[in-house]
Parts: sequence; structure tokens; C-alpha cells
Amino acid sequence: MHKILFVCHGNICRSPMAEFLMKDLVKRKGVEHIFEIESAACHTDAIGCRPHRGTRAKLQEVGISTEGKTARLIKESDYEYFDYIVAMDRYNVQDLEWRFSGDPEHKVKLLLEYAGLSRDVADPWYTGDFEATYSDCVKGTNALYKYLMNK
Repeated sequence: MHKILFVCHGNICRSPMAEFLMKDLVKRKGVEHIFEIESAACHTDAIGCRPHRGTRAKLQEVGISTEGKTARLIKESDYEYFDYIVAMDRYNVQDLEWRFSGDPEHKVKLLLEYAGLSRDVADPWYTGDFEATYSDCVKGTNALYKYLMNK
């Protein structure tokens, strides 16, 4: 079982986009039974809110629903539970390292690192560009899937 937690600042734009893209990918590949995939926030700004309308619209455009998802705050117990804690940007990594007293088991990694890139996922909260975020999340989740299936 591969347990993955995607994390961003508020859990309404990037991390739910990555969560639902990854869920769709593993379902299309017929391996959803060996994955558990969720997303969470580093901060409390949007706890309880649905994904941003731009995230919902972009995913609906490609036939993916976010129905039932609401933002949740990351918990201490998430570190023990999840095998991979995948951050959308360097600030998330800093927040996670602070929350988890470093990263003793080396579970925290930037999503685009799996695609061989050393940059953050584009943040549509500031740019309004959900296409760029979608492109980054597709690139990252596909690379993460390949990494996990070749382990």
C-alpha cells in the first residue's frame, strides 16, 4: 500500500488538484486498491472549505470531480500514517519540517522533484493561472506514479 498525502498552504488549490489527479491516474491504471491518497493544509485559512472554484473547474473540464472534499489541517499523526508527504512548494516543506521536528524519516519532498525539477508547483492563488498549476500537477503526479510503480 502506498499512502500519499499532498500538502499546500490552504488545501483548496494545489494539493486537492494533485490529490484528485493522482486518484484518477491510479483508477485508470487499475491499481487504486494499492493506494491511499489524501491532501491537507499547512495553515488554517480555509479549513472546511471546498476546493477553489478554479481547481474544481479545471478538474471538471477533464472529467474529474472533487465532490465531498473539504480542506483539512495536517495533523501530527499524519507523519506516522503516510509514507509520502508531498509538498507543493518550499514554504510548505519548511512548515512541514517545523511541524514534524525536521523530517527524521525523509518523507517530505516537493512534488516536482519526482519529475526531476527543483521548483515549486505554480500557485494559482496569486496568479489565477489554473492551467499552469494543472500542468505542474499532471507532470508531478505522473512522475510520482512511475517512481512508486518502479520501486
